[in-house]
Amino acid sequence: MKNVLFVCTGNTCRSPLAEALFRDLVKGSANYEIQSAGIGAFFGQPASYHSVALAKEHGLDLSKHHSQAVTIELVDRATHIFALGRSHFVALLDDYPEAEDKIYLLSEFTAEDSLRGKDVSDPFGGDRKEYREMQQHLDKLLPSIHAFIEQTTKPAAA
Repeated sequence: MKNVLFVCTGNTCRSPLAEALFRDLVKGSANYEIQSAGIGAFFGQPASYHSVALAKEHGLDLSKHHSQAVTIELVDRATHIFALGRSHFVALLDDYPEAEDKIYLLSEFTAEDSLRGKDVSDPFGGDRKEYREMQQHLDKLLPSIHAFIEQTTKPAAA
């Protein structure tokens, strides 16, 4: 089972949309569990209005999303943890050093030089244009992490 965790700050804008878009991207693939969480998330917050609207444009439903904080249980269960920003990456390494081998910056695998190693910008409090830019970056980044997961995951023993 491939258990993918997307992490941002509050788990209301970036990581829920990344979760929804990635779930859609791998819907034909077997053995994926996908979640999102936030380094500083309060439990039970809905996804931001613009993230819900952008998901809906893709035929995806974020209306039932409830934020959650990163926990040791989520980290232990994950096979791949993708931080949406460098600060999230550092916080994850600080809080869960035993998980270092499965924590990555979301943008580190892209072939696009202008995005590689960069944070997915935080649109919190911004307008629809800022959210759309974030969503477009996710659209470019998620296929590369899918390829990475597929290439590096060992098949289960028969």
